[in-house]
Amino acid sequence: MTDVRRLLAESIGSFFLVLIGPGAAMVNAATNGGVSHAGVSLAFAFVVIAMIFALGHISGAHINPAVTIGFWSVRRFPSRDVIPYILAQCLGAIAASAVSRAVLGVVGQLGATLPARALGIGAGGAFAIEWLLSFALMLVIMAVATDERVANGFAAIAVGLTVGFCAMMGGPLTGASMNPARSLGPAVVGGFWDAHWVYWLAPVTAMLAAARCYEFLRGTESHRAERPSRNVQPLGLEGPID
Repeated sequence: MTDVRRLLAESIGSFFLVLIGPGAAMVNAATNGGVSHAGVSLAFAFVVIAMIFALGHISGAHINPAVTIGFWSVRRFPSRDVIPYILAQCLGAIAASAVSRAVLGVVGQLGATLPARALGIGAGGAFAIEWLLSFALMLVIMAVATDERVANGFAAIAVGLTVGFCAMMGGPLTGASMNPARSLGPAVVGGFWDAHWVYWLAPVTAMLAAARCYEFLRGTESHRAERPSRNVQPLGLEGPID
């Protein structure tokens, strides 16, 4: 059975991710650009950094179902914990959107991730953008969370900055979700379901591919054997699961 403290950590992390990230987009809409697009992107970056530092040693701070599935696919996360983690992440995200709506109303579409159809971005284009951004994010996560050759202590910063630069580029086009739970919260609470399938299928398939890609790039099996003996590190488990 999954440790309830780890599930609570994942739920809390996902709650604050959606409260602060999409929340910043809502405040930006309510203040007619007072936060700015760059500010919203930085809000996402900062909250991810903070949550990994705060909760990574407890649950790994995946705060993203696609990340959990990606780790599982390369045997770096136990099968028994996958569904509980995803449920915890989704519940935290939905709760955050509910709080945001209660405070601000449905301003800014609750920070929902939607294809920018006014810019000519349809479901296909949104899928391509979300897939590439999600691939980049998981590639960075795999490097900083699973490879002992990467300097210790920088996982949170590397992942947060990746989320930030992806949001900077993709935010106006698709919302730059890269995270099914982040998209689910505003969709459930606000009813914004346009091309919602994109925000599940693209991150999950991209992160599955990125996890496999990094396992190939890692090279020899010796790197796995040399890894330290700690049980949990931010965003993943230390060693492959037999």
